[in-house]
Amino acid sequence: MHEEPHIQIPDPAQPEGGGFNFALILAAAAIVVIVAAFYFSPGRQSPPGAAPQQAHFAFGAAEQAYAASVHIENIALSRAENFINQEVTTLTADLVNAGSRSLRGVEVTITFADDMNQIALRESRAVVAPPNPSLATGERRQFDISFEHIPTSWNMQQPIVRVTGLEFAQ
Repeated sequence: MHEEPHIQIPDPAQPEGGGFNFALILAAAAIVVIVAAFYFSPGRQSPPGAAPQQAHFAFGAAEQAYAASVHIENIALSRAENFINQEVTTLTADLVNAGSRSLRGVEVTITFADDMNQIALRESRAVVAPPNPSLATGERRQFDISFEHIPTSWNMQQPIVRVTGLEFAQ
């Protein structure tokens, strides 16, 4: 009898999950990059840990009476484009404490109007807040507030900036 030779070809060695592990690591890295991009994107209104920006201070009778002694001067607007081609409007102004008490917290409200003198945007921001030092009597301090999304209905005029919250220092 004639026997045919059997040639046995060994199975090629399968990588021990090497391709799968690489794809998993690559997918995890992509997810981390996407999450970081959203977290650190310039579209965020305030950076992490900036809770004082959202602080709201009392504005009772005593605070309202004292607000007349707190002046906002040298208001200026500037516009710039950030690295992802978004236009950012920055309001810069000086806060002056012309009264007789130190202030631990000061909140201002910025109102942008439209062509019909109606409110296009109104935002309140703390410009003096702990842990920053108090605003002493007679002190002048500059502050900056950035706006990334001002409605297109804004009349491009200087907004109204007024004091809407105070906290007296001890």
